[in-house]
Amino acid sequence: MERAGTAERERENLEHANQAPESLPRESLAGGEDQIDLFDLLLVLSAARRKIAIFTLTAMALGAALALLMKPTFSASALILPPNQGQSSASMLMNQLGIGGLAGGAVKSPSDLYLGILGSRTIADDIIAKFHLDREYKTKKLSDTRARLMKATAMVVSKDSLIHITVEDHDPRRASDLANAYIDELYAMNSHLAITEAAQRRVFFDQELADEKNALAAAEVDLRKTAEKTGVIQLSAQSEEIIRSIADVRAEIASREVQLQSLRTFATDQNPDTVRIQEEINTLRSQLAVLEKDPRNVQSTTTDFQAGRVPEVSLEYARKLREVRYHESLFDLLSKQYEAARIDEAKAAPIIQVIDRAVPPDKKSSPHRLFLTLGFAVFGLFLGFASTLVSATWRRMEQVPEYALKLARLRSGFPLGR
Repeated sequence: MERAGTAERERENLEHANQAPESLPRESLAGGEDQIDLFDLLLVLSAARRKIAIFTLTAMALGAALALLMKPTFSASALILPPNQGQSSASMLMNQLGIGGLAGGAVKSPSDLYLGILGSRTIADDIIAKFHLDREYKTKKLSDTRARLMKATAMVVSKDSLIHITVEDHDPRRASDLANAYIDELYAMNSHLAITEAAQRRVFFDQELADEKNALAAAEVDLRKTAEKTGVIQLSAQSEEIIRSIADVRAEIASREVQLQSLRTFATDQNPDTVRIQEEINTLRSQLAVLEKDPRNVQSTTTDFQAGRVPEVSLEYARKLREVRYHESLFDLLSKQYEAARIDEAKAAPIIQVIDRAVPPDKKSSPHRLFLTLGFAVFGLFLGFASTLVSATWRRMEQVPEYALKLARLRSGFPLGR
């Protein structure tokens, strides 16, 4: 009899142990007990293993279906090498003008500069118009199309200063065409932008040369009108020599001032070339002052001509002639500087070197179906755990009178029909 009673009790204990609770123990909610036994949690989760499995499998199926329905995305990459900024290559020609020591290097990081150009709105708009991306992206506003293109494009500078251009698209051919279009647009923009130091000087001297050409033409017109009015066609050789000397010095001063202005676009006032040119300007101004006041004090002049001895009828003509000689000398100096900058700019080409042009990719870059499916499965697993624990806690709270009353009030305060 004792053996039978003992066996019966062991069988009941075993059955009781196999029956996992559907809710958390009451002690975890009552009397300030905040700790929950890990073993009790495992029992609750074990009892709801079917529910958790359903959550996991359902989420996995949704992830697999989503991975199959999503359009594949292809990534095409291009690789370019930006130029290294160098010094002037026409130093011999510039030395005779007094600026042979100009240092290049206006751009400290060519890679960062070209990266900024590639991300410009102008290049993006040109690519959008070329490929009709508003229709491909189904966008109505240009700003939205531009944002979609920027989102699909990645541009980075590697440690070796190479620029990587990567474009993602659902069409592999269009992805490679878009990546190559960035290179083509960069070439086009680089052809008319003054990026290098030589190009900056060329643009600057080009503008100065155009202005001086107009000034020379205006001075020649004034001289012709004065000659017609006064009847003075030619001065003495001595007067011509002094006028030309004064005009040459004035032209040298103006030329140095133009050089100084160009240099200050990328150099400070403490730059050795800036200081040197400024000293040359001061010296030339002193020579001009001496020459204009008393030509006999100039070592290069042996004449004893005095401006006061010029006949009154010739004075106006002499002034106009001096202006013409001045603009002629200045135009000649600016032409040499412009040619020096143009030669330097030409020698800098080719500026951009393409290492790898983009080709249509043969494999998709996304979506990763396996990762997406596993991610949804993990999400479903945690969702099943959370749902099970919330349900178990809710049922246990209903068994505690204090919490049951609060839950009843909560339900009455939020009826579904209200």
